[in-house]
Amino acid sequence: MMGRLESREQDLNTDGLIHGPKAPTAWTAWRYKIRFALLSTLSVVVVLHQTLLTHIAKLVANMVACKLSTGTALLSLAVRSLAVPVVSEPTTTFISAPAVTPPVRPHSNVTDHGPYTGPPPTTTGAKSTDVLAPSIPALPPGPNAYDYPSDGELHAPLPAPYTPSGGVGTNGSAPVYRMLSDFDYESIALALYQEWIELDLFHWGLATFSEEEFEEAGLKAEDRYLLQFMAEQEVGHATLLSNMLGPSAPVQCSYNYPVSNVREYIDFSQKLTRYGEAGVYGFLNHLNAHDVGQMLLQSITTEARQQMIFRQFEGLFPMPEWFEVGIPQSWAWTLLAPYISSCPANQTRLVWQNFPALHILNQPNPARINGSNVWNETTGGYTNTLSTADIQDDEDCNKSTEEGVNCSPAITHNRTNPLSYPGRQVFLQWDEPGYPVGPNNSYITNTTANPPVFAAWVSQLNVTYTPLEEIQNNTAWTVQPNMETYAGDPSVNGTIFLVLTDLDLYVTPYNLTQLNPHVYAVGMYQSG
Repeated sequence: MMGRLESREQDLNTDGLIHGPKAPTAWTAWRYKIRFALLSTLSVVVVLHQTLLTHIAKLVANMVACKLSTGTALLSLAVRSLAVPVVSEPTTTFISAPAVTPPVRPHSNVTDHGPYTGPPPTTTGAKSTDVLAPSIPALPPGPNAYDYPSDGELHAPLPAPYTPSGGVGTNGSAPVYRMLSDFDYESIALALYQEWIELDLFHWGLATFSEEEFEEAGLKAEDRYLLQFMAEQEVGHATLLSNMLGPSAPVQCSYNYPVSNVREYIDFSQKLTRYGEAGVYGFLNHLNAHDVGQMLLQSITTEARQQMIFRQFEGLFPMPEWFEVGIPQSWAWTLLAPYISSCPANQTRLVWQNFPALHILNQPNPARINGSNVWNETTGGYTNTLSTADIQDDEDCNKSTEEGVNCSPAITHNRTNPLSYPGRQVFLQWDEPGYPVGPNNSYITNTTANPPVFAAWVSQLNVTYTPLEEIQNNTAWTVQPNMETYAGDPSVNGTIFLVLTDLDLYVTPYNLTQLNPHVYAVGMYQSG
């Protein structure tokens, strides 16, 4: 059929007649001429009509110019339609009234960095009031925990179309975005302390290290701008949390960082954003104020991206785990507080506990070609940030050009030599409690646990215990466990948390805080 149609189109000459063995009668030929003439006239009318409309549109809107496309008359004949297509032209003359922009929280570049050297604090220890019990007892699941059948069917009337029954904050009540409990306030205040240090840390790195030092570490101008943009993100995060907390929200402090070059700075930053991210995941779903939690969720997911970027800056595999870990607030505050030197006198204090530091004596070093073959190459406890002081050029993975060995900044690297592995012997040392830390040295490390006998590896969805061996004088060793979250996902991978405990208590991600009374020391382990 298509072939017959094409052959008739080819027999159509310029006089509008069809020639050939099946040529129509003269009357039929003239009828075609008349039809073409009428349609041509109609096309002209359409063109004139469209031109008039175009001029009217120009006078009214003064924004959009309309014009007829070439061949409009032929297109009208082909589709037997009087509609004429209009092509819009791009313009930059649209004007809208500027919206009201909320101001950001007042902030400045902190100029004072280094350890606290001021007078002894007048207030010490975590904020507290009457304590009702030494710990929160473990209880069985609630009475209705197993009632819902979870069979894929609907079991209650829909409160509105396409809306299943249930949920929290789904009854139409307007959100207010304010704290509903002490738990809410203390948790969000902790998160704000974290946002403030990140704002300073990102600015400090750019101000402290030269362009040449960044370039030597493989970070170009565009990478440095990304770091600057991450600092700008923290302005928004600090503003959001401050507005929800109200006038007593914590403000900026002065800080100290355990680094002396760009690579140590990047490693510290990826660890700091790690415990900042994990600290929020640990309490987010326990907040009474679910509307506040929603706002915090939309900021902490940005921080998760920052943490991955720092891993890429460091030449690590960007996301070696299937799940991100959450930790209790007191662990996050333990890891954060030592890097806050001083705060204003009227600063809002926190309730959270400060545990003693855990030092990992053979902490894997991502700056080395063989990162697991190390001894005492950190700049201190808690985050156990890498040190480059003892790395020779032929041991430096950043100076290698070999694939699988080179660790310069990149979207991803896959190391030939893993940073750690199951069965690795890990040597540990821990501090005694009673050490002043945090703003103005006004918080004191504390533990309610007996001397530790287990190492708890906290990663992804798992808490895995391994026994401490040869315990003496606050030192011991243990073995990195061999286990998977699910088949194909090694549990111990990435930047994880290692804590010492006096009991191998069974806990899960939602009730991990139950472990706190048994925690003796807290640190971070660079497993991958």
